[in-house]
Amino acid sequence: MDKTTRNTLFTALLLGTALAATGCDQRNSSETTGQKVDRAADKVAAKTSEAASKTADAIDDSALTAKVKAAILAEPGLKTLQIGVETKDAVVTLTGAVDSPPMKDRAKQVAASVSGVRDVVDNLVTKAAQG
Repeated sequence: MDKTTRNTLFTALLLGTALAATGCDQRNSSETTGQKVDRAADKVAAKTSEAASKTADAIDDSALTAKVKAAILAEPGLKTLQIGVETKDAVVTLTGAVDSPPMKDRAKQVAASVSGVRDVVDNLVTKAAQG
């Protein structure tokens, strides 16, 4: 089941639960059923918006990861297969091994220069240091 289907089912479940609770509490409250449904709908809308925002952030992070990988690939001397790139909240983490300290510095510079990257975490090691 994909994320969109799961979010839709979750939203329907929340709305159904809210409607059921509205019916059960109707005798105990001066709040009308319509007001309760409106309140429940507002909560569902907020959760849906939050889920959509998280999905958009994940897509943005994936796009940044792809851009950084492409920039590293285009850089002479950097071996892309040896450098892992992960992105979370626009913070790029570089992992793996490079041939020398200057290549390590260059990989970080290249990643930092990509538009949209907020910060770079350098977890690269040089092959001489792996020993």
